[in-house]
Amino acid sequence: MKFVPLLLLALPLAACASGPAPVRPAKRIPIPQRSFGTAGLERVMGQDARGLTALLGKPDADVIEAPGRKMQFGSSICVLDAYLYPPSSGRGEPTVTYLDARQRDGSAIDRASCVAALTRKDGGR
Repeated sequence: MKFVPLLLLALPLAACASGPAPVRPAKRIPIPQRSFGTAGLERVMGQDARGLTALLGKPDADVIEAPGRKMQFGSSICVLDAYLYPPSSGRGEPTVTYLDARQRDGSAIDRASCVAALTRKDGGR
């Protein structure tokens, strides 16, 4: 019984305590879609490994991870990663379906500019 008065005093204080804040859904922020065109890449897109080697020289790295293959070519200007995959039918020689390029320090560079640098007579080295 001694605690009843204390309980009655604590009751108004409990009413002041707030519960969890209401959760409001976050605004939907549109994510811009990066679109990569193939202008200037006609000499490389669709090439098989032999054609790519004939055009750009011996790759600096050649990594095969079934079903894909990455061939990396570098120069003093840029690094080009060419990704080769077999046709959707699963039959036939893998060909370049995607390219990624960067400057030697890792910053962005236009893929077509990198291909142009690598296809110079000296390979851009």
